[in-house]
Amino acid sequence: MELNVGYELIYDLPQPTPMLLVLHIHYTRAADILIPDHIITDPVVPLTAYRDGFGNWCSRIVAPAGRFRIASNAIVRDSGKPDSFDKSAQQHSIEDLPEEAIVFLLASRYCDTEKLSQAAWDLFGNTPPGWARVQAICDYVHNHITFNYGHANPTRTASEAFYERRGVCRDFTHLAVSFCRAMNIPARYCTGYLSDLGTPKPWAVGDFAAWFEAYIGGRWQMFDPRNNTPRLGRVLMARGRDAIDVAITTTFGMNNLASFKVITDEVAKAN
Repeated sequence: MELNVGYELIYDLPQPTPMLLVLHIHYTRAADILIPDHIITDPVVPLTAYRDGFGNWCSRIVAPAGRFRIASNAIVRDSGKPDSFDKSAQQHSIEDLPEEAIVFLLASRYCDTEKLSQAAWDLFGNTPPGWARVQAICDYVHNHITFNYGHANPTRTASEAFYERRGVCRDFTHLAVSFCRAMNIPARYCTGYLSDLGTPKPWAVGDFAAWFEAYIGGRWQMFDPRNNTPRLGRVLMARGRDAIDVAITTTFGMNNLASFKVITDEVAKAN
C-alpha cells in the first residue's frame, strides 16, 4: 500500500529564532519514498541539511519573527503488513554486544535507569531473557501507565512516569527503554509516523508516535509499549537515546506553537 504522511507546524515567534528540525523520514526507508518529504517553510528561509550522531537526517534554519509555518507532504510505499517480531530472539551477554549498541545501555536525560534498576530486577528478574523479557516489560508498562494527552509533561523522566503512572507515548517508551537498559538489554528510542489503519474508528487526531528497538537475537527489534499490539503503517523518522535526541523541533528562543497537525493516511486507489 501507499501512505500519505506529512505535518504542518505553525509557530508565533517574537524574534528571529534558530531551530533544529528532525522531521525527515529515516534513511532506512529511502527506497520506499515515492514523493520526497521536502520541508516547506512560509516565509521561505535558507535550510541547511546534516546528519546527526545517530544517522538521522536533520535540518537547521533561522525562523524569522512573526508567524512561521513548517510543513511537508510525502508518499511512502509500505508493506501493508503488521509489525513483525521474533519470539526466539535471545539476549546477548554484555561482552558479545557490538560497540554501537553500548551507548544504548547507559542512562540518558529522560531514561534515568539508575533510579529504576532495583524495580526492574524485582519485576523482571525471573522472566526468560530475550524477546520474552522485553515483551514482559512492554506488557507491564502498557498496563502501568494511563494514557492521556492531558498528562503530557515535556520534562517527565522515566522514573517519574513510573511513580505517577500517567503520560503519553513518549513516557511509555522512556519507561520501557529504562527497564530494558537496567536489565542489560540495549534499547533505543524511536519516533515517526504511525497510522490508525486496522484499528476501530473514530480515530484520534493525528500525531507523531514513539516506540523503541531492543538489541536481541543479533539485531534491533521493534517494540511498542503504548499500543502493545502489531500495527500497520509505521514509518520511522529518527532514533536516539531518548526523546531529547529526536525532538521534531528544537528552538533556541521564546516561541508559541500555535498549530500542530500530523497525517498518516492510506492513499486511496483509483477505480
